[in-house]
Amino acid sequence: MKLLAERRRHPLALAALLLVGLLLTGGAYALFTTTSTANAAEYTAADVEEGQKLFVTNCATCHGMAAEGTDNGPGLVGVGAAAVDFQVGTGRMPLQMSGPQAQVKEPQFNQEQIDAMAAYVASLGPGPAVPEDEYLDTAQGDAAVGGGLFRTNCAMCHNVVGAGGALTRGKYAPNLSEVSEKHLYEAMQTGPQNMPIFNDANLTPEQKRDVVTYVRTVAETESPGGAKLGSLGPVAEGLFIWFFGLAAVIGITVWLAARSK
Repeated sequence: MKLLAERRRHPLALAALLLVGLLLTGGAYALFTTTSTANAAEYTAADVEEGQKLFVTNCATCHGMAAEGTDNGPGLVGVGAAAVDFQVGTGRMPLQMSGPQAQVKEPQFNQEQIDAMAAYVASLGPGPAVPEDEYLDTAQGDAAVGGGLFRTNCAMCHNVVGAGGALTRGKYAPNLSEVSEKHLYEAMQTGPQNMPIFNDANLTPEQKRDVVTYVRTVAETESPGGAKLGSLGPVAEGLFIWFFGLAAVIGITVWLAARSK
């Protein structure tokens, strides 16, 4: 017992405990982030080399020659392949003009070129990977579960059915009805613009798939009540009734008064 107590008081005991704690913490982090960074190793050296050429030609002016960032753009080390696939695949990058947020436009690169640039950025440091096909298969997702997650985490900006909405200082949450399954998933992974990041510790890959399934379901489901009016809720419906309904009432009143004469 005396020998055990002396070992506990040894000056190196605290350092040993800290080392063990760091190893356990690092191992746990690696375990939980394996899904997000797993496909970074799938890219070949040729992919990385081609991606670097495209990056230097088209992106380095703002992001730096080694993606370290400049006064005109953030560093990209650690953003992962998913961020590149989303930003370039939706046409947001290269940036067309300065403004409150990047505008969606036709992509300037084909998918092969986008994959090459994603490979280069992924080689700079671990980050979210492009999602695997199984997590984009809405047939395996649960729209009911996804609806609950969407209303809790997304509806305050994107509207309860993903119709989008205005934010502060000229920014906006985009309409999600035309966004592809892959880009919906990647947006949750990477948190573009004002959107928070939902990593695998916040929402599991299966839960992200459920959210994607919900968004796709409401986008493809016909409105049982007729015209959706942008799915913006009672305000749009009230304004419609106020302007067109009131105009109809006034018109009928004028018509009846004219007939009585």
